[in-house]
Amino acid sequence: MSNNNSGLSHEKIETSNFLMIVLILIVLLAGGMVEIVPLFFQKSTTEPLQGIQPYTALQLAGRDVFTREGCYNCHSQMIRPFRAETLRYGHYSVAGESVYDHPFQWGSKRTGPDLARVGAKYSDEWHRIHLTNPRDVVPESNMPAYPWLGENKVDETTIASHMTALRRVGVPYTDAQIAGAAEEVKGKTELEATIAYLQVLGLALK
Repeated sequence: MSNNNSGLSHEKIETSNFLMIVLILIVLLAGGMVEIVPLFFQKSTTEPLQGIQPYTALQLAGRDVFTREGCYNCHSQMIRPFRAETLRYGHYSVAGESVYDHPFQWGSKRTGPDLARVGAKYSDEWHRIHLTNPRDVVPESNMPAYPWLGENKVDETTIASHMTALRRVGVPYTDAQIAGAAEEVKGKTELEATIAYLQVLGLALK
């Protein structure tokens, strides 16, 4: 009798789209909570790595440009913990590096070189040329050029509110840093901001 009841119950679930969807969502929610919630209480994923500082106003503006232009689609900022990866790029990525990144730029696909440790690897001038016309420094590159970055100015009217929003989610910006943000980026180009962002990536683990 129990087998028949079980069979009927199973059949009811399989033949009801709504019931199946609800149960799948419940399973996904429970599984996600089991996997994700403990991470919020692990010190290794919530504490910044020693030496990590919040982005300056100019670096933050550069990160916004980096995200806007979709650079993360080809350039991961995650070094996997495999020998071939660490030999080529350096120390593997750790959670404490990205505590102040909202959202973080780790990716699952890498088309171009990884940028997690690019900070101080090349000069500002190299980056300027590379972003303006990549083939001038890397002839085989298939990366598009971004010449407009050298013409566009950073919007100094929004950077303070951006930093304020980040402070609300845990980035320890001071009142003085927020107050001086507009002046720090005033007159700067998006190219300068992007270079400032790239030059700070991965320095704590170099």
